[in-house]
Amino acid sequence: MSDEKKPGLHSPLRRKLLMGMAALPAISLLPRTSFAQAPATSAINTTGLAVTDTEVTVGILHSVTGTMAISETGSVQAEKLAIDQINAMGGVLGRKIKFIQEDGASDWPTFAEKAKKLLVNDKVAAIMGCWTSASRKAVLPVMEQYNGMLYYPTFYEGLEQSKNVIYTGQEATQQILAGLDWVSKTKNGKSFYLIGSDYIWPRTSMKIARKHIEGKLGGKVSGEEYFPLGHTQFNSVINKIKLTKPDVIYAAVVGGSNVAFYKQLKAAGIDLSKQTLLTISVTEDEIDGIGGENIAGAYACMKYFQSLDNPNNKEFVAAFKKMWGEKTVIGDVTQAAYLGPWLWKMTVEKAGSFDIDKIAPASAGIEFTKAPEGYVKVHPNHHLWSKARVGQAQLDGQFKVVYETPELIEPDPFPKGYQ
Repeated sequence: MSDEKKPGLHSPLRRKLLMGMAALPAISLLPRTSFAQAPATSAINTTGLAVTDTEVTVGILHSVTGTMAISETGSVQAEKLAIDQINAMGGVLGRKIKFIQEDGASDWPTFAEKAKKLLVNDKVAAIMGCWTSASRKAVLPVMEQYNGMLYYPTFYEGLEQSKNVIYTGQEATQQILAGLDWVSKTKNGKSFYLIGSDYIWPRTSMKIARKHIEGKLGGKVSGEEYFPLGHTQFNSVINKIKLTKPDVIYAAVVGGSNVAFYKQLKAAGIDLSKQTLLTISVTEDEIDGIGGENIAGAYACMKYFQSLDNPNNKEFVAAFKKMWGEKTVIGDVTQAAYLGPWLWKMTVEKAGSFDIDKIAPASAGIEFTKAPEGYVKVHPNHHLWSKARVGQAQLDGQFKVVYETPELIEPDPFPKGYQ
């Protein structure tokens, strides 16, 4: 189902994508690079990638059409911002970054096809892309077969690790388990109604959630349902929620379906300031389509919110809005997408090469101290250390941060007892 058929989604999304890069974003807080003479191409590109003496080409692969465009548009914007900033500072190993953008069109086979095109035909040095786990799973064998490097920005279910992927979002222990611990303790959550979109990430996430609720928290699951991507009729499950009266609605509905889900919750008289709802899939990007009045009071567990009060984030938000317009918003995955080009740049410069077999082992230990979320470091398992945060949705479409873990959580994509 195309987002173009949904009133209120088509115009803002397209305006975002069509706005020009109006002015050079502020970069004073970003890491500086040397402007020394660039190394010879033959020394830093031994595998035939699209690297010349002056340029290096990367791919951007996200959905800008279809039901996932509401979520993925921000990732495209953030990656272009990072590339623009890096180029303004001299590029990577003395080479400016060019990008080739492809549309995954909210269709998983299309993602695989476009990834192959970028790697085989265009010889890109890296791909910034995907959003859903379904698209990542479709692209992963292509990345491994043709030895590409994917920077994947979305919080996800974990249970995966690849030499050819850097996961810049959170895995389950950093989001699902941390969020459930918080809602159980803070909101006395004992009964949970699980609802998600019908593909690998929500189903696997809910499997992990159920194990944690029943096995660790001593709670119960009073209902569990899934709906196809693009689904817009939630009245039946909302009636079941009203009948079962769970302490917590635990939601992993993705993309444009969120607009219908939250509007129908409100229409059914469910007051999210009284009924606890914890989502692991709604960011400021989705609220832009949902409307703050339809989700105010709900909680989200993420690692990033636009309202984070730190110098890195203030500069990032200002630069993002300068490039894409004052009315744009920034969600968790958008911020994680921004990290991709920066982490790639730092890894290439650490390795002294664009070759994937040199970048992959060089990734471990890379630190980005100027990340908008505060600080990130790449673990040897190619995931990032990060904090878990809980925000409460406000009428203006932003989140008020009500909790964050005191320390960074070490990524553990294969948690014992949850596989």
